Amino acid sequence: MKIIFVGTPEFGAIVLEGLIKGGYRPILVITAPDKPVGRKQILTPPPVKLLASKYGIPISQPKEIRNSKSEIRKLEPDLIVVAAYGQILPKEILDIPKFGCLNIHPSLLPKYRGPSPIQFTILEGDDKTGVTVIKMTEKVDAGPVLAQKEIELNGKEFYTDLHNKLAELGGKLLTEIIPKWIEGKIKAILQDETKATYSKILKKEDGRIDWKKPAKVIERQVRAFNPWPGTFTLFTRARQSRAKGEDEATASLTTRATAKAKRTAFSSSPSPRKRGSVGEKSKILKILKAQISEKNGKKLLVIEKVLLEGKKPMSFEDFLRGYPDFVKDKQICSRILI
Repeated sequence: MKIIFVGTPEFGAIVLEGLIKGGYRPILVITAPDKPVGRKQILTPPPVKLLASKYGIPISQPKEIRNSKSEIRKLEPDLIVVAAYGQILPKEILDIPKFGCLNIHPSLLPKYRGPSPIQFTILEGDDKTGVTVIKMTEKVDAGPVLAQKEIELNGKEFYTDLHNKLAELGGKLLTEIIPKWIEGKIKAILQDETKATYSKILKKEDGRIDWKKPAKVIERQVRAFNPWPGTFTLFTRARQSRAKGEDEATASLTTRATAKAKRTAFSSSPSPRKRGSVGEKSKILKILKAQISEKNGKKLLVIEKVLLEGKKPMSFEDFLRGYPDFVKDKQICSRILI
């Protein structure tokens, strides 16, 4: 059987390896072009390309997949399998394979269509999730369902662990249903459009914590957005005030000098900048790990591990030794158990 595999990130690479080990080695892998990564903008191949290279599978990296129409048609594939590619396959490509194009999606469709289903599963606190194989149509994630595999969640999953688990599950499910689909033993079932929900493309700002939200919501955000976009908060470290007499004396001298230079009336009001009320530049604190605890009948967020911008990961206790004023913020304090 001639199969073409289409995918780009790590999810696609895990699925591809599952197919290969299951006896379905593609005749061609289509993936995204290499991209510059990191501060030094080093040109880096996508995970799917690295895996295909490992197995010696021919690779194509078109900027737009519609430009690969002729190449695909010449190969006369029986089936195209897609896993996390990032581009919509046009109808002229969907119609090429004899048995159509199959897509593996990491949710129980029609729930969480779109680009971030795993993150949304964790954010919403779902008690189950799974993978779905659909026959692709022109509408994203809306094709008829061929098969689903469900798993239970314990409410402690981090994105990366759940991502890998679902990708492995997807590869296994594909190897189970491909022969049945080819033999005509599977009937595709239309999705219920009235039950469709959608995820979205995540941005860095989505990781910012809203301390007005319940502790359990913030804890889910920590797990869903680790490692990217990360869960973070901005805070300002207040400067320590000087002794009162020294503070006022220095402020008066500063004011006199300023008044004299500007030839304005003298003011004995101390400069607010010398009272310690103005803090240092805002800092970014990324929360890497947290859990929920209960105290006096209230659910509170227990922060365990953090990353201060420009520093190495540390325990929250170590962080507080250097920044004890962090929890003096009323909104933050109401959510944190020390």
